[in-house]
Amino acid sequence: MKFSIIFEFQCSDVSAEGERETLLNCVDQAVFAEEMGFDRVWAVEHHGLKHYAHMSAPEVFLTWVAAKTSKIRIGHGVVCMPFGYNHPLRVAERVGMLDSLSGGRLDVGAGRGATAMEMSGFGVNKEDTYPQVKESLEILSRCWQDDIFEWNGSIEISPRSVIPRPVQLPHPPLFMACTKDETVKLAAEYGVGALVLGFSGPSQVRELRKIYDEAITARNDEDCISATPTNFLSALCPTIVLDDAEKAFQVGARGQKFFAESIQHWNIGTPLPQLVPDDVDIRDAVRDAKERVEAFMVEGGHPVPSVVASTGPFNINHAYGDRDDAISYVAELERSGADEIMCIMQMGGIPHEIAMETIRQYGEYVIPHFASS
Repeated sequence: MKFSIIFEFQCSDVSAEGERETLLNCVDQAVFAEEMGFDRVWAVEHHGLKHYAHMSAPEVFLTWVAAKTSKIRIGHGVVCMPFGYNHPLRVAERVGMLDSLSGGRLDVGAGRGATAMEMSGFGVNKEDTYPQVKESLEILSRCWQDDIFEWNGSIEISPRSVIPRPVQLPHPPLFMACTKDETVKLAAEYGVGALVLGFSGPSQVRELRKIYDEAITARNDEDCISATPTNFLSALCPTIVLDDAEKAFQVGARGQKFFAESIQHWNIGTPLPQLVPDDVDIRDAVRDAKERVEAFMVEGGHPVPSVVASTGPFNINHAYGDRDDAISYVAELERSGADEIMCIMQMGGIPHEIAMETIRQYGEYVIPHFASS
């Protein structure tokens, strides 16, 4: 069982000062995660999604973290791979540079960046996102196999050396963001690791693992994009752990409500997220927020499956509590087939000191429990 921490760089205070303070707090949390025994730090890539994710240049963030650490793996979770966001040749060059600087600690995830706000800013067409993600992964998997690389696909790359080369040859481990059953299957077919959300809980992770394993069994490994298939499923785990279990729940669920409202704002146009006052029980606030999103979508004529998927992030039955609660929840994810627990605690409104205390509790109690078992 591996443990990682993922950063959206989510901001409740979007002033210039608040934004910078949050960014520096993310760095401190990532560095402390290494000290506490976490295996990996992931950083997303998003553009223009105010409040939800200010991580527009993860390669810079990850390089800064790599310079301040020595053992923890550094993960793009993910690079937006459609060509309008990132030319695949530039992705390869950055991958080679960061893998070299970090001493071979880099993992590379691919994603679509498919919100309207992001696509419109970079001239990306939604129908092109899936094939361009696949083609970018193909380029990354092949560009260091020979001294001279050439590519003739939907994008043309004239003969050249792709430098610098990474430490991990023929390429660093590859992953893909999987927000749907179909993308989990694609990840397996491509031979790359699956980064899944699983907001509906361990039962959803179990179903996704089944889809992933069945597709692995059915594929021909020679058809994989990855030179060395990465059969690995990482499951998101919203978590806050404190000695006071109820306080951990109240704080964590408040952060998750902010997370859910902010992403739905950018996905479907609901209002911006609102922080919940301390004197309001978070259970009531989350229920009301979920109902508002459901009503908004039904009025907009969205199909029922889309409504269900969009309200999944409002499920607050996660690893919020004391150390025993966290161990119990992580054990459920492990039994459901997760190879890695991808902890998210940097959510809007969660104080830095509580995120740091959660990392400490994982390092001193949760991670050792699974290492010993």
